[in-house]
Amino acid sequence: MLESWLDFHRATLEVKCAGLDDGQARVASAAPSELTLLGLVQHLAEVERNWFRRAFGDAGLPPVFDEATGYRLSPERGLDEALSVWRREIERGREVCAGRSLDDVGHIPDEGPMGGAEISLRWVFLHMIEEYARHNGHADILRERIDGVIGF
Repeated sequence: MLESWLDFHRATLEVKCAGLDDGQARVASAAPSELTLLGLVQHLAEVERNWFRRAFGDAGLPPVFDEATGYRLSPERGLDEALSVWRREIERGREVCAGRSLDDVGHIPDEGPMGGAEISLRWVFLHMIEEYARHNGHADILRERIDGVIGF
């Protein structure tokens, strides 16, 4: 059930990006925010790597993009490339999770106040569902601003 809900939210993000060109994916939500759909896709690629691959595998993996959050836009990276990288991180995360129990333990990979703390795979799935749900709300607003499209 947890995997299904996470996949639902991943699919929702994909729908929010469908049919957009690079210029549209770079439209910011509202001043002073610089949040964009392209930035969200990049961020969620980082999140996928962080919570699956780094927490349950190679904690030393570098960020996917230029910075740990992924929000910063690069002139040479478009939506198709970012979506491709995001999909690849999802698949690699699935490989890390294959055959694991929801009770298996990993570690929070950052150096913040919770860095190194033990977490279960169940915790990660719940966190990822929350992360996507929050950002899909942002994606709803962004997509409506871009072309008026609303809903799933």
